[in-house]
Amino acid sequence: MVAGVDTRPQAQQLKRVSARTSALGQPSRLAARGRRGLWCAPPLLLLLLLELVWESASESPWGLPVVADGPASLAKVVMAELARLKLENKPWPGGTHSLHYHYLALSEPGPGLPQFLAVGYVDDHPFIRYDSRVGRAEPQAGWMAPVDAQYWETETRKQRAWAEVQQVETWTVMGYRNHTGGMHSTQRMFGCTIQEDGRSSSFWQFGFDGQDHLSLDLETLTWVSAEPMAMRTKRWWELERCYAEYNKAYLDSLCLTSLRRYLELGGQHLTRKEPPTVYVTRHLTENRGAMLRCWALGFYPRDISLSWWLGEEELALETEYVETRPSGDGTYQMWAAVQVPAGEEAGYTCHVQHSGLNHTLTVAWEPPSRHGLIAMVISSILLLLAVGVVILTKRFLQDHITDQGGVLGVFEGPPCADTEPSAPPSTSLQMVCTTKMASSSS
Repeated sequence: MVAGVDTRPQAQQLKRVSARTSALGQPSRLAARGRRGLWCAPPLLLLLLLELVWESASESPWGLPVVADGPASLAKVVMAELARLKLENKPWPGGTHSLHYHYLALSEPGPGLPQFLAVGYVDDHPFIRYDSRVGRAEPQAGWMAPVDAQYWETETRKQRAWAEVQQVETWTVMGYRNHTGGMHSTQRMFGCTIQEDGRSSSFWQFGFDGQDHLSLDLETLTWVSAEPMAMRTKRWWELERCYAEYNKAYLDSLCLTSLRRYLELGGQHLTRKEPPTVYVTRHLTENRGAMLRCWALGFYPRDISLSWWLGEEELALETEYVETRPSGDGTYQMWAAVQVPAGEEAGYTCHVQHSGLNHTLTVAWEPPSRHGLIAMVISSILLLLAVGVVILTKRFLQDHITDQGGVLGVFEGPPCADTEPSAPPSTSLQMVCTTKMASSSS
């Protein structure tokens, strides 16, 4: 029983439901729906969600299903109930974790480009990918190997349907802009995040040709246009009230349920703790000051705190930050910088807090030691001597070759003689001597 709805009779209809949801991927069905009814013709959404409730026993995660119909009020009840059943009495792993999806659709095929591409990310790491050229969903992380074949079949079916849905949206927005052809694209990005303190957040965005187009305000369930040309799309989607409510229901419940399951599958790989490597660099500035930059590299998970202090005072307003970003090897990096008067660097310290550290790490800039300076001077002198030796040797060889009657490359080697030379001549000199001797004998 889910939210007062008996799901047992629905189990017998699952095959019919799957067939109906699969039919959504057919262009003719989507085109026939037109602008109205793409999301709000009654029963299918509820049946699909009931199917997910039934499938939850298999412990397979899922992404956003493609839904063309359904009463959103019932959808929210079912999804909230599903989330409650899956999440209650289960603590989240420490740290901040996120589940994001990025969809890209092109208006027409391009050389070497997929017409539709979908990538799912857990904590910024890709774990699933659908490429229309391949035609099936594929794992992008080793920890997805235990997932059963039914999951991949289901994801493949959903992504094929999403490709058709977003294709219709792409051509619709093109029509609003009076584009009748050419290469254009739409981007859909959505996801949810669970914070270390248990708070959750989510987002939904839609772009056209790489620029922001519309976003969904999940508090008011209103579409927010990012540009004047998006107003027609906004009015179109406002007619489909179910669309906004469905996305909110997914992001507030099923997205978090899926995230938890992916974290369970990822295990130690996604819940590990790697402390940062921290050091401070110094760069002189044009105003006779110095820039101190505190680097934190190779840490996981993403959450980290970097701050600059002068004695007991935190320099929050004076500090420049760069956003935490992936390093490319499964870890993250970040830096924080502050400008200080030259010669006063010793009074500033960088404080680092991370779950991989058992205490707050304090790091200051360390000027090169006296021994280090001596080593640098000696190394510079040796380098200059080496360069000087190379230059002098080259000049000596050139002068010596010139004194012998020519410059390399002119083929005026040593004088030819009838007697054999004390050392074998080079091939080029042999050719010259042979030619001269042949001409003189004739």
